[in-house]
This record gives sequence, structure tokens and C-alpha cells, in this order.
Amino acid sequence: MPRTKYNDIYKSLKEKIEKNHFKYLDFLPVENDLIKDYECSRNTLRRAVSILVKEGYVQTMQGKGVRNIYRKMSHKLFKINTIETFKESAARTAQTSFSKVVLFTEITCSENFSKRSGFKPGDELYYIQRVHYMDDKALILNHNYFLKSAVGDLNNDIAEQSIYEYLENSLGMNIVNSKRIITVEKVEEIDEKYLNLNIEEYNCLAVISSFTYNSEGVMFEYTVSRHRPDCFSFSDNAVRRDRV
Repeated sequence: MPRTKYNDIYKSLKEKIEKNHFKYLDFLPVENDLIKDYECSRNTLRRAVSILVKEGYVQTMQGKGVRNIYRKMSHKLFKINTIETFKESAARTAQTSFSKVVLFTEITCSENFSKRSGFKPGDELYYIQRVHYMDDKALILNHNYFLKSAVGDLNNDIAEQSIYEYLENSLGMNIVNSKRIITVEKVEEIDEKYLNLNIEEYNCLAVISSFTYNSEGVMFEYTVSRHRPDCFSFSDNAVRRDRV
């Protein structure tokens, strides 16, 4: 079975769920009917469903079937269980977006920065400060650090469009996973400047620190994303492990 078959089924079911073809808490058609509709094997269908389970769209119930548990989320929601660019997030929520580079420079990783970022002392890095706007409102201040040896001729113009599009489409990089830490931190002067924060209303913001790896096992990016607290909520789908 072609690798894309289960992915096509996943996308089809996901679209139907999002468009309310299956009502909230209703069961999807029985497995045999879906196999017939999609002309696929049982394993292929179950693989597609497993992705929907992982993403929080459906719940499998033994002896009953697959139940739709999807609920449309706020347009301000930021997903943390997937690697999604700001441009992709805006497209998903049907909003206009653009990014503005306010600093693009090169630095050498120090001993102290190595402990925080995971890069090796002496590594040559691109350091970029970018402000991300959605519907003309500044929402995120990103501090991006990219390993120069891994990202080719990265430049200001690319950074204002989509760095990941450049890495994946121009360099052929396979971006695999990102480890993330979420904290709440005090607003700094640079946050006030670029995110137009009123310190009397908001003295803290949400911060996501990301350590991102490619398929060669190279950590090519360390990013600190500072989010306006009034414009974003974060979501994940948690699954309890089987008890031993």
C-alpha cells in the first residue's frame, strides 16, 4: 500500500470532522464501511485513525467504535504538539500574517550560552529577532538562533518570508522534532517595544523555548518565542499511558 494512502484517508476524515460532517460525540461509520468507502486495508485505515487519535480529533472506544471529540478552537490557539510555522498557523486560522526582521546578525556561541541553548561553544550562529504579526497586530517576538553550518545562506529576506520553507524546499532539510519548554516570564523592555505591551495591564508573557532537530540528528535551531498573553492560548492532546 502506498505510503500516502493512509495520509490521504487521514486528511479526508479530518476535513469531514472539521466541516461538521460528523457531529460532536457522534461515532464515525463502522470500520468495514470506511474500508469499503476508501478501498483500503484494515491496517491502512487504522493507521489513519491513529493519527486522528494522536491529534485529539477522535477517541477509539473498544466494542463501540470511533467517536468524534473534535471541537472548533479559538482562532488564537497555538498548537504545541506539532511543528507549525507562524505562516502555517495563520493560514490554518484564516488570518493574514507577516513577519518583520528587526535584527539579523552573526554570533559565536559562548560557554554560558551553550548551557542554555544546547549549541557547542564556538559554534557559529545566525541570531535573528523577528516580530510576527497577525491581522496587523504584533503577537510574537522571536529570538531565533540557527546553526550556520546547517542552514546555508540564510538571509534577511528569507527570514521575513519563511525560514522553514527555505530549509525544506531549497535545502531539502527534513525537520523531525522539537523539544519545548513553556514558562511565564516578566515583560522586558524589548517586549514592550515590539509587542506594544502596556506594562500596567500585562507584566508577564508566555515564553516557549524550542530545541529543534533535523533527520541527521543535528540541533539546528534554538528559539525563544515571547507571546502576548492576551492573544494566544496553547493546546495539546494528552494521552494517559497504560498502567503496568
